[in-house]
Amino acid sequence: MRKSTIWLLAVVMAFAFAGLLYLQLNYVSEILKTRSEQFNETVKKCLFQVSHNLELDETRKYVEDDLSKVLGNYPHQNTYNPQQIRQFNSQESYQLQIKDSNGTMQRIELHSFSNTQSQPLSSLLKKQSPSNIVARSKELADAYKRQYLYNIDLINEVVISMMNTSSLKPIEERIDFKHLNTYLKTEFVNNSLNLPFVFSVINKDGNTVYQSGEIQKQPIASDILTAVLFPNDPPSRQNYLRVYFPTKQDYIYSEVSFIVPSVIFSLMLLATFTFTLYIVFRQKKLSEMKNDFINNMTHELKTPVSTISLASQMLKDSDITKSPDVFKHISGVINDETKRLGFLVEKVLQMSLFERQRAALNLKEVDANDLIANIANTFVLKVEKYGGTLDIDLEAIYSAIYVDEMHLTNVLFNLMDNAVKYRQQDVPLKLTAKTWNDNNKLLISIEDNGIGIKKEYHKKVFDRFFRVPTGNVHDVKGFGLGLAYVRKIVEDHKGSIRAENGAGNVGTKFIITLPLIKS
Repeated sequence: MRKSTIWLLAVVMAFAFAGLLYLQLNYVSEILKTRSEQFNETVKKCLFQVSHNLELDETRKYVEDDLSKVLGNYPHQNTYNPQQIRQFNSQESYQLQIKDSNGTMQRIELHSFSNTQSQPLSSLLKKQSPSNIVARSKELADAYKRQYLYNIDLINEVVISMMNTSSLKPIEERIDFKHLNTYLKTEFVNNSLNLPFVFSVINKDGNTVYQSGEIQKQPIASDILTAVLFPNDPPSRQNYLRVYFPTKQDYIYSEVSFIVPSVIFSLMLLATFTFTLYIVFRQKKLSEMKNDFINNMTHELKTPVSTISLASQMLKDSDITKSPDVFKHISGVINDETKRLGFLVEKVLQMSLFERQRAALNLKEVDANDLIANIANTFVLKVEKYGGTLDIDLEAIYSAIYVDEMHLTNVLFNLMDNAVKYRQQDVPLKLTAKTWNDNNKLLISIEDNGIGIKKEYHKKVFDRFFRVPTGNVHDVKGFGLGLAYVRKIVEDHKGSIRAENGAGNVGTKFIITLPLIKS
């Protein structure tokens, strides 16, 4: 699959996931907004009903108090009391048809109060003779009209008294806060808002005259709902009721808890897609590297094979076999090319290490200082061949480590061999091997003054098949497996390796960290 096709699929899938997440989050946001608005409207409705109930209570109180006061001003009607007025609705109604002297029929509707002090109109009429029915009916009608007008006057006086005096009283005298708390609880429960709340009453001066409880944290202004107490009071004398629900957000979020799993699954799909995309690109990169490796390996193997083939054909010539010097030279070429071919094959075999999670290690106790000294003695001739020097500085006091001696030797040989291959042609090679201790660890450094590695490639040089870009110049042959092998062996020994610039930003310095044997 072409890289552009993979990128196109990645962009499409990313856009699809982003759109899905956006729609889900937008949907959740809209639900939360709607739930919050519904919650506020329900609370406002409850507060309005509570305010109305308080008005009814105040009105009932004024009616009872003021009627008793007003009735005292009418001696001829002192037989009535507020209880009679409240029983005004329970009355009997009668209709009489009376023919006057002109022969015209008149219909009169009569009412009688049903209380312990008055008798039904039917019993009164039964006691009357037929000749007095008309006169008695007119008297009852006149009495009813007077009673009706009297009651109207009483109610008007009560209303006028309420308008003139109620708003002048302090709010704490007009409201029983315990009853207010009961009203609020009842209304909230009836509207399915059985939540803890804190309410406060604010007077006309803006001061809090009562608060039902403590508020733990500073609430958001939008979470405090306000209603006017006694809305018919003059604007300058209005009092307010404020209600705060500490668990409002939890209540609203609980309404949309069903959407949380959907968002989580979407995020899981997005993470899976991202990881899959990473694996695809990684595998494609490895595939390209392997193709480059195979092409490079084919070219590298072709050269010694061709040389050996040519040399073997030359040995068939009888003239060459008669010349000992020529025969020795051709034999030497075959021997060198055979060694070179074996080295290349060994590099290829190292790839098998990367197909397993861990290499097969034969661990044993080794003194790192002695190991490095032995390797330096063996490698010093190769360094001096190119006019260089090899210095060792064994500062580690504790140098006993538990390692595979063969693999660790190959690691150090690879690092030193790279220092020789990537030396500067016009500068004498200076190679240094050093050991020291730090935090119960053994550190080994291999430092050179070669061409160096750019800082951006310090981590990439340990990847398989990776080679530092050098343009079209390939003076040093290789497959990009050496440092990958080094890192794998070090990590299999529970150690670490890093690359950094050498002293004075010249050359490269590799630092290996290995655990010491604990006593």
